[in-house]
Amino acid sequence: MRSDLVRKGMQQAPHRSLFYALGMTEEEMERPLIGIVSSYNEIVPGHMNLDKITEAVKTGISMAGGVPAMFPAIAVCDGIAMGHQGMKYSLVTRELIADSTEAMAIAHQFDALVMIPNCDKNVPGLLMAAARLNIPTIFVSGGPMLAGKVHGEKKSLSAIFQAAGAYAAGKLDDDDMQEYEHNICPTCGSCSGMYTANSMNCLTEVLGMGLRGNGTIPAVYSERIRLAKKAGMQIVELLKQDIKPRDIMTEDAFMNALTVDMALGCSTNSMLHLPAIAHEAGVKLDLEIANEVSMRTPNLCHLAPAGYHFVEELNEAGGIYAVMNELDKLNLIKKDVMTVTGKTVGENIKGHVNKNPEIIRPVENPYSKTGGLAILKGNIAPEGCVVKQSAVVEEMLVHEGPARVFDCEDEAIVAIKDGTIVPGDVVIIRYEGPKGGPGMREMLNPTSAIVGMGLGSTVALITDGRFSGASSGAAIGHVSPEAAVGGPIALIEEGDTIQIDIPNHSIRVDVSDEVLAERKKAWKPRRPRITTGYLARYADHVTSGSQGAILKPNQEL
Repeated sequence: MRSDLVRKGMQQAPHRSLFYALGMTEEEMERPLIGIVSSYNEIVPGHMNLDKITEAVKTGISMAGGVPAMFPAIAVCDGIAMGHQGMKYSLVTRELIADSTEAMAIAHQFDALVMIPNCDKNVPGLLMAAARLNIPTIFVSGGPMLAGKVHGEKKSLSAIFQAAGAYAAGKLDDDDMQEYEHNICPTCGSCSGMYTANSMNCLTEVLGMGLRGNGTIPAVYSERIRLAKKAGMQIVELLKQDIKPRDIMTEDAFMNALTVDMALGCSTNSMLHLPAIAHEAGVKLDLEIANEVSMRTPNLCHLAPAGYHFVEELNEAGGIYAVMNELDKLNLIKKDVMTVTGKTVGENIKGHVNKNPEIIRPVENPYSKTGGLAILKGNIAPEGCVVKQSAVVEEMLVHEGPARVFDCEDEAIVAIKDGTIVPGDVVIIRYEGPKGGPGMREMLNPTSAIVGMGLGSTVALITDGRFSGASSGAAIGHVSPEAAVGGPIALIEEGDTIQIDIPNHSIRVDVSDEVLAERKKAWKPRRPRITTGYLARYADHVTSGSQGAILKPNQEL
C-alpha cells in the first residue's frame, strides 16, 4: 500500500507515533488509509450538510475495512460572491482546491481518496486533483437543493436575481421581494436548477467518477446518506481492484460527458471545466469538437433556467442513467468505459428507463435536434465563445444590433438599470477575462438585470468574462482571446454593428479587417485592476485561450 511509506518499517517509527497520537489502534495501522476531502463549511448552503455526508462516508469506509481520515477543501458560494470584488476570487479557487488537495494527498501518502464536493469550482477542482494524483478515488456530492416556491410556483435562485432587476424597474414591490427572499432557497444543497454545480455533479456521474444518483438525489433525502455510505464502501473495493481515475476518465469518458452536457443543457461553465479536467488526465479535449457533438445530440431536458423543471424532477424521472439510455438509442454513448462501480457504463445504465417523458424527452421528441450549448466563432472571437442556445428565445437566435460597450460589469449594470440600454442593443462587457478581471467574473447580475427590465428577448450580451449556469437569454461568454491580451473584443467601438447567428455558429462585428488592424495598432494594454496578492499572481500564470482558464504547465503560483 502507498501508506506503507509512512507506516511500515523501523524508520517510520516517528511517523507511527504521530498516527497513534491521532488515536489510531495497531489494527487500524494495518488497514488502508483512505483520505476524505470534505468541502464542509458554514457559509455555503450547498456545503452546510457535508458534515453528515462525511460521517456517512466514514461509516462506509470502516464497514469495508478501511481507515478514514478527513481533511478540508475550501469552497466559495458564487451567489454570495456575485456582483462585487469577491467574484474575482471564485474561478481561481479551482486551482487552489486542486493544488492543496494534491499537497495533502501526497504529503500523507493516502492509499485512496473520497471527494465530497458540491458547488461550482470545488467539483472541477477536485476532479482535476483526482486526475493529477491518479490514486483510487470516488466522488459523492452533497446533492441539489429542493426548488423553492414563490406564490405557489416552483422557482430557483436565478428567479430572485431577475426579481431584483424587476424591482429596479418598478415592477415588483418590497412585499414581493420579501416573498422571494424567504422562499427561493428552502433547503441546503446546490441551487436547484441546472446551474454550474449541478451540471458538474451530473457530469461527474457521466464521467464514471460517482455512483448512480450522485448528481440528482436531493441533498435533504436520506437516500443521499445511503449513497455516501455506499461510496465509502466502494472506495475500498476500488483500491483492491486498483482502478484509478485515469482508467476511468479516458477520451471516451469525456466524449460521453460532452454528449450528456448537450442533452441536459448544462452550464456554459462546463466548457471551461471539462477541458481543464481532461488536461490533468492527459486527454486533449479540443472544443472544436463541441459543435460536432451538439449537431448530433438532441436536447432532451429543459431544466431551470432554460425551462421550468428542476433537478429533483430529473431524479424522479430516472436521473442521469435514464438520460444516457435515451441517448444510447442513437448510439451516442460509449459504453465500454470503466467506472467507479467496477463495471462499464453499458453495464451501469442497463435497465434504467425514462420514467417521465415530460422531464426527459424521448429522442424521438426532443426540445431540439441539437444540443444545449454551442461554440461561436468570428472576428469578435476567433478562438471561440460559448452560448447556452437552449436558453435563447427563438427570435434572438439571429440578432443584429448596435454595440453598447463597457469596460467592466459594474458600468454595464448601471446602464441597464437606468434605462440606457434599449431593445435591439448588444451589450459588450470586456476586460473581465482570466487576466483582465483578473479572475473571470460571472455575469449573472447583468443578465438578470436585462431580464428583469423586460429586455430578455430583445438585448444580447457578449463578454470575455463568463456566465453563471443561472444566466438565460442571448448571453454569449468566454470570448477568446480576451480583451486584456488584445483580443478583437477590445477593438469594438460604441455603435459598431454586431451580428450574431447562433444556428450558423457565427459572431462578428461588421467592420473590415483593415479597420480592425488599424484599431489594434492604436490599442494599449490597460493597467491591471489588481496588482498584488493571489489574483495578481494568477493573472500572470493563467492562459486564457480557447480552453478557458488553465494554469500554464510547469508554473506554480
